[in-house]
Amino acid sequence: MKKSVRDPASLSAVCLSEGLRRGELSARDVMVGFLDRIEAVNPKINAIVSLRPYAELLAEAEAADKARRLGWLHGMPVAVKDLVRTKGVRTTWGSPLHADFVPEADDLVAARMRAAGAILIGKTNTPERGHGSHTFNTVHGTTLNPYDRTRSAGGSSGGAAAALAARLLPIADGSDMMGSLRNPAAFCNVYGFRPTWGLVPPDAEGDTFLSTLSTDGPMGRSPEDVARLLAVLAGPNPETPFPRPAEDFTAALRSDIRGLRIGWLADWGGAYQMEPGITQICEAALAVFEALGAIVEPLDPPFPAEEIWQSWVTLRAMLNAGSKADLLREPAKRALTKPETLWEIDRGLGLSAANAYEASVIRSRWFAEAARLFDRFDALALPSAQVWPFPAEWRWPNEINGRKMDTYHRWMEVVVPVSLIGLPCLSVPVGFGAAGLPMGMQVFGRAGADAAVLAMGNAYHLETDWPGRRPPPL
Repeated sequence: MKKSVRDPASLSAVCLSEGLRRGELSARDVMVGFLDRIEAVNPKINAIVSLRPYAELLAEAEAADKARRLGWLHGMPVAVKDLVRTKGVRTTWGSPLHADFVPEADDLVAARMRAAGAILIGKTNTPERGHGSHTFNTVHGTTLNPYDRTRSAGGSSGGAAAALAARLLPIADGSDMMGSLRNPAAFCNVYGFRPTWGLVPPDAEGDTFLSTLSTDGPMGRSPEDVARLLAVLAGPNPETPFPRPAEDFTAALRSDIRGLRIGWLADWGGAYQMEPGITQICEAALAVFEALGAIVEPLDPPFPAEEIWQSWVTLRAMLNAGSKADLLREPAKRALTKPETLWEIDRGLGLSAANAYEASVIRSRWFAEAARLFDRFDALALPSAQVWPFPAEWRWPNEINGRKMDTYHRWMEVVVPVSLIGLPCLSVPVGFGAAGLPMGMQVFGRAGADAAVLAMGNAYHLETDWPGRRPPPL
């Protein structure tokens, strides 16, 4: 059914951009459409925070209609994750220590989106400092899942995923150190893409040589929307090391995937506890890839899961201790910092140089083993989460199938094999479980295969379109 241009919030980001480019839509009408929907829906889910005044945003949209077109996002309303500094717009990191902070300059992600013509309307909610895959904090409160408002939207890009699913934004940025682009995408029935590490470079702040775990990336309701935003965000930052050039991520989107080989890792030989129904619904999604001509082959665990985990928690703690030790050492700051963050710092301060070196050696061995796997397979697949969206009042799931979780993030361990070695990974929606809750599956490739992974996701999307087929009941 043809969608009316009078409802810009119903359009894909690609269609919205084209409508604005051709003059079929005005930036003013688009802004009004989205702000009206935000007014009606956002109070139900709390996805967008620090929303700017209506009159200011309307004036910027009217100015965009008169201005020279800047890029793909020209005239489109965008809210940036609240871990990204935004000039003139409150940035809190979900922390009461920064509840009133208004930056004087943009971080790289916000700057690149503005340079492409985006109108920054506010921020998307995140857990405090991005720690934990459940979006709640004492500054803005809890983001709720649009498909069941008693449930978590995931995190740390939970505000972004919920806003996308609810049609409050056409496109969104996220960040992913552990699984913050993929877990909320799975929980909210949208796409989240973790690019090859370095493709979207970090800001030139603090350590930029050792800090190679976290990355920013795009989220959307289709792989094409994701690819277009990736083109805006990607490209070297001359102030940071390890440059990786951008490419045309849309050129190969319509590639034929017949004959491509996908290795299915399931629950990693039982190492990753999965709630009932998750592996089965992912296998149903893999059957779609098979129907498109891909070859799916079950794989035994290629590397010890516990070694990957120990490497991960060591390096993560080291980096948190290095960048945030003042939160533990200064009593006033400690009192206003969540316990999960303090645990990370405390653990990191107790590490030795030998501990960090050993963790890096494990990381190096796993990267080499994965590279050998990609000589046999075009992509690998894992569930995007080990649990279905859980009650919003929980801090985190403390057990799965009766197995106790020994840390606040062990329940999402399934994302770590990708995160530890910086591989490109797309979380694709795979449908809904018996309780009507969404789930997703990770499809990932060798380092640098971003366009190929997106093309596989696009072929799948054209057959399924779960975000379009089943929008949330708001």
